[in-house]
Amino acid sequence: MTLTIIPSGQACGARVTGLDLTRPLAPETVAELRAAWLDHHVLAFPDQAMSDDDLERFTRYFGDFGDDPFIAPIPGRRHVIAVRRRADETAPLFAENWHSDWSFQARPPAGTCLFGITIPPVGGNTEFANQHAALDAMPDALRARIEGRQAIHSARGGYAPSGMYGAKDKGRSMDIRSGDEAMATQRHPLIRAHPETGREGLFGCAGYIIGIEGMDDAEALPLLYELLQWQGRAEFRYSHAWEPNMLVMWDNRAVLHRATGGYDGHDRLLHRTTIAAWDG
Repeated sequence: MTLTIIPSGQACGARVTGLDLTRPLAPETVAELRAAWLDHHVLAFPDQAMSDDDLERFTRYFGDFGDDPFIAPIPGRRHVIAVRRRADETAPLFAENWHSDWSFQARPPAGTCLFGITIPPVGGNTEFANQHAALDAMPDALRARIEGRQAIHSARGGYAPSGMYGAKDKGRSMDIRSGDEAMATQRHPLIRAHPETGREGLFGCAGYIIGIEGMDDAEALPLLYELLQWQGRAEFRYSHAWEPNMLVMWDNRAVLHRATGGYDGHDRLLHRTTIAAWDG
């Protein structure tokens, strides 16, 4: 089999064929995939009938497992989360706002792997927004307002007891466990260099960002809203259409992502792992 990498033709993303991810990969193949991941930010591997063992082995090629707070792993696993929605579920869609996974952590994860098991025949795309491209195209006036600024990240809006997935969230099939620890805050620069490539990009967005250090809310919140509108513009996006037995991995340091609906009346199940921050 020949490894083939086909760019999506959108702002990021590529489709990778010619590999069997149910078998161990050679070090030179892993190196080629890592280079493609850093280049395209999102890689999709179709036609991979992977087990959870395969998913965990693949994840470890790219780093240690990250820490996944607030969502319980599936039974018998420490590092695999089920992203699940029943056909009859009426709770708000999980992860439908732009975000970088767990950006509220002191050392946010490098990447995420998501494997499609039960994929609806319609809807359910995952959208990605290239944050290197967003910064490159940003007007000078907007960039000047965020240059050198530290954003205040927190999980409180989602995972505190009063948050979206907290005590009032009922009828959800995912095993989400809110807690007071979600009230903690962590600071990260709004513009930062990618730790592997050195390329500057925007990091995080409104949702997990609750403020900007040194600004009062009256100034910071309108700026964060304006920034969010810029970060998710159509020209920075890749809309990924899922297939059963497809693995997708993305670089949380380079892209934002969000879930989309449109599949009411259909079950959806994906298994997810997290790649820890990269130390070189």
